[in-house]
Amino acid sequence: MPNSSENVVKFFQPWRRLFAVCFSSALLMPYLGSQPVQAQINEFCQVSVSAAQEKETLRKSAQKDNPEAESRYQQLLRQHAQDLQECRDRNWPQVQAIWLRLYPCDLQPGAIEHIMDRIVNRGYNQVYLEAFYDGRVLLPQAKNPTVWKSVIRTPGAENADLLALGIKKGQQRGLKVYAWMFTTNFGYTYALRQDRERAIARNGKGQTSLYVVDNASQVFIDPYNNQAKRDYYLMVQEILRRRPDGMLFDYVRYPRQAGTDSIATKVTDLWLYTEATQAALFKRAQNNKGLDLIRRFLAKGYITAGDINQVDQLYPQEAEPLWQGRTINAAKSILPAHQRQPQLQWDLWQLAVAHAMQGILDFVNLAAYPAQQMGLPTGAVFFPEGNQMVGKGYDSRLQPWDRFSNTMEWHPMAYANCENADCIAQQVERVISMAKPGTKIIPALAGTWGKSMSNRPSLELQMQALRQHAPQLKGVSHFAYSWQFPEHDGDRKFCRSQN
Repeated sequence: MPNSSENVVKFFQPWRRLFAVCFSSALLMPYLGSQPVQAQINEFCQVSVSAAQEKETLRKSAQKDNPEAESRYQQLLRQHAQDLQECRDRNWPQVQAIWLRLYPCDLQPGAIEHIMDRIVNRGYNQVYLEAFYDGRVLLPQAKNPTVWKSVIRTPGAENADLLALGIKKGQQRGLKVYAWMFTTNFGYTYALRQDRERAIARNGKGQTSLYVVDNASQVFIDPYNNQAKRDYYLMVQEILRRRPDGMLFDYVRYPRQAGTDSIATKVTDLWLYTEATQAALFKRAQNNKGLDLIRRFLAKGYITAGDINQVDQLYPQEAEPLWQGRTINAAKSILPAHQRQPQLQWDLWQLAVAHAMQGILDFVNLAAYPAQQMGLPTGAVFFPEGNQMVGKGYDSRLQPWDRFSNTMEWHPMAYANCENADCIAQQVERVISMAKPGTKIIPALAGTWGKSMSNRPSLELQMQALRQHAPQLKGVSHFAYSWQFPEHDGDRKFCRSQN
């Protein structure tokens, strides 16, 4: 007959598992209960600290194969997505976006979920996810047909699709996820390819952008070069296979130069000295005189009265030199060469600038075409002052944003720094004043919540000024996730533990 201690053990044996389950559930009760902690969204559509903590605790528990926590976590994600959208519909702005770069370390389990949860917690309903930058593309190494290297080059992760994962996890939380891409800045690695040498932009001093920018990762291409167009178009198509909600094109311009070179005042300052760009420019001539003077202007940087006399003698059957955009009074008699020289030289300068700008416009329109064919929104990112004329010169970036299509979103980077928000609002007002009716303008602000950064006021103050000066705007974006969560950004860069 068993002793009394054995009987006790037998008596409690059936209850042991039940007791363990009940004890575990008791520990999980704060976030497994039938009534969730309310999001308590504030005027900026940011969830309460308690709701954010509840969601994070659930995420970590779900990651450890807890089915109850997983179910409750998914329920909370749906609830927060609904609360966020309702809040954004009620409050200005209706679109609040954040710029985000992902790192190879974000392939760690739960990392993307953690990032997207934080974004929702901060009141954002759109994410601009960087898909192409610094000559690297966020495509799987094993499925990357482009000329650029993949961001993810970790051994064993050749099939990892961080772009598709980021889009999926964002969309699951009610976020619209745009693919954000560099445009005419193809990155340093592109310049290392001997088979792409002709595609790199070059000015009249024999320089590529490697010689004129501080950031060695930047290499700008000739927007008229067909090989560059094919390379970029293929990459756009591959990114679209990941089904983003839209596409944003950044670096839609030429490089910005330093010092006095920041203003282009002569033709040799322009990025016109490549075969494809010049071939396209020569086609703008409408008679032999026009073509001859264009060639001379490019070669020397100016024309003289002697040049005009020689051209008149070479083509006596033609009247005035003609090219696209140049109009003349046919009834007016031809003046002597020395009197015509100043106007002809000015007209040639304007032709050269317009041709350079048109290359940028044509390139971004080509880049956006595949997304637009799919019915997806596209946008161009630009500096509000990037299109300015200074005296007789132009901002060296030659960024013709005032001529961007109004079927695209306009994303002006309102990064002015005057220790208050006035200059930021002024930049945005300038863009609004130059936009055609119906243009969707979504300014980008730089900063962080609750405090100033680099003499920039907090995002709250910037948003307040923007709403006061431009209440008609429906969207604003914030640069960047790394500014708002610098410690987390560092952890992600170097794969430090985040859980």
